[in-house]
Amino acid sequence: MAKRIAVFGEVMMRLQVPGYDLLSQAGSLNFSFSGTGVNVGSALARFGHTGYLVTTLPMNSVGDAAMAYLRKLGLTTTFMMRGGQYIGMYFLENGFGARPSRVTYSNRLESSFNTAPEGTYDYEAIAEEADVVHFCGITLAMNDSVRDHMKSLAKAVKARGGTVVFDCNYRPSLWGADGYEKAKPHYEDMLRLADIVMMNEKDAIFILGMHTDKETRSEQLAELIPEVAAQYGIRVAAGTHRSINGDNTHSLQGFIYKNQNFSYSKKLTFSVYDRIGAGDAYTSGIVHGELSGFSPGKTVEFAAAAGMLAHTIAGDTPMSSESEVLRAMTEAVGDVER
Repeated sequence: MAKRIAVFGEVMMRLQVPGYDLLSQAGSLNFSFSGTGVNVGSALARFGHTGYLVTTLPMNSVGDAAMAYLRKLGLTTTFMMRGGQYIGMYFLENGFGARPSRVTYSNRLESSFNTAPEGTYDYEAIAEEADVVHFCGITLAMNDSVRDHMKSLAKAVKARGGTVVFDCNYRPSLWGADGYEKAKPHYEDMLRLADIVMMNEKDAIFILGMHTDKETRSEQLAELIPEVAAQYGIRVAAGTHRSINGDNTHSLQGFIYKNQNFSYSKKLTFSVYDRIGAGDAYTSGIVHGELSGFSPGKTVEFAAAAGMLAHTIAGDTPMSSESEVLRAMTEAVGDVER
């Protein structure tokens, strides 16, 4: 059954260096608009839901271009506010071989979204319209004003019986020195409000300061995620383990913890065309599976396949339909579709 999903987050302009050049080598850049909320909301819209992006765009031609781009992605503009003069940007240099991809942020603190004042968003109106609201840790890192917006909206949706989704998505560069210490109280606030949480054992260890004597990631996961779920009242916790292989392929395995049990996807190995946004595709798969009444096993397989397909598509935003993801779960890939 299709649901109405509000996603709260910043719209960013992605400025990508063509090919595998460094920024210092490039003579041109390709631009598009993205962001975690954009990616998750548009992916869920492709799965048949209604995606409302809750954000603020500048009142100028750049904001107009972003609005037009977001409409093409299938996002509903009802709660997209206009104000301010700037949009956050990031420069993307594609990695190759031993050199990783690199993202450099610019102009984020002054963006229209990050300077939106109190009263910008009608929390009650959004909560009345949406069955689900999604937030991420990247947004949580911005400033106290943005954090107040997040928590107020989450409380409003929760009060009306809606579902709150929180993706931990911790970025050290955004929190700065002593980042884990700064982040912990805000993460705890969001975890207490959340029904579905995207996280893994590293988030529990580093952000929440939890201790384990286990040595392997899988053992740490099995010990810590149930503790987090019990402590914060989380209904579903999900995430991935990724490895990069010597031949430049990536391997991905997803997990979901629900009803005090873990379910794991098959380990998927694939080539990577564009990695940015693949985690958002996985998140959208988990949310869609939960909203559609899939079993935990089917949900995690669906999410892992959605994440895999996102690695094959240029740009941040997942573009696969539900039928395409289901096909990737069951059929060999690589043949010509006729």
